[in-house]
Amino acid sequence: MSEISLGSWLTFGGGVERDQAVGCVTKAFEVGINFIDTANVYSRGKAEEFLGEVLADRPRDSYVLATKLFFPMSERDRGLSREQVFKQIDASLARLRTDHVDLYQCHRYDWETPLEETMQALTEVVRQGKARYLGFSEWPAEKIEEALELPGVEKFVSSQPQYSLLWRGPEREIIPLCAAHGISQIVWSPLAQGVLTGKYEPGRPPPAGSRMTSESMNSFMPDGRYYDDLLERVQELKPIADDLGVTLAQLALAWVLREPNVASAIIGASRPQQVEENAAASGLELDDETLRRIDEILGEVVVYEGASS
Repeated sequence: MSEISLGSWLTFGGGVERDQAVGCVTKAFEVGINFIDTANVYSRGKAEEFLGEVLADRPRDSYVLATKLFFPMSERDRGLSREQVFKQIDASLARLRTDHVDLYQCHRYDWETPLEETMQALTEVVRQGKARYLGFSEWPAEKIEEALELPGVEKFVSSQPQYSLLWRGPEREIIPLCAAHGISQIVWSPLAQGVLTGKYEPGRPPPAGSRMTSESMNSFMPDGRYYDDLLERVQELKPIADDLGVTLAQLALAWVLREPNVASAIIGASRPQQVEENAAASGLELDDETLRRIDEILGEVVVYEGASS
């Protein structure tokens, strides 16, 4: 599986013009990205439909395809009950135009459904050949452990947490727990919604057309801006990137990939050029001195505790 993967949250199926979205997928394959991540809830099914169309002519064994379930698809359809697992996998497969996904992920933990019911249903999905492997996103550590201890069910192989230079919460519990049980991380928002690209500058309005200016794509930026202190620290990382001959985005992605338990970092792109730039971060190694300089600059703006929503 490629170290950089292409995501579809907020972009495919509506957030980005179709021609640009097609260009992003095409460029991903050109630069060696073979892992595509989506979810049923992204654009309420339209992201899966888009991928079903653009992947239809590619050999099924030439890419790794992942999707998710949990969030509402209608007033009645949500969660991880047995009924929903069976209903949502079939709906996703139909939209994706395939008979199986390589990875089926629980988008969040369902506190209203017994864990045993969820895991047994997911196990049936795997044994029916509709999914090859199982994963989860943003589950609490105790529920991960409970799932691993259940007898007679398929075990999780992947975790999808938010993880970046600025958001390091998974380092506390999730990464150590997963590493001990052979579960790898496929991380989302490794560029902190574009903040770690350096395009948002302190004291200046966000660039036209950027995610922070979009009502549909700035869900993690509810006030439309970041504190100037954080943006100033990000700008101070530029000399480090320059010394290495890379972009800030490549530096941030390389930092995430330095963690042995991270298998892949999911990027969201609105232009093919972004895909190409981000893919170049794969294989870039950061030495101890570089890591020390990064930590020294970011200091207290880094978040180590808490969980993302």
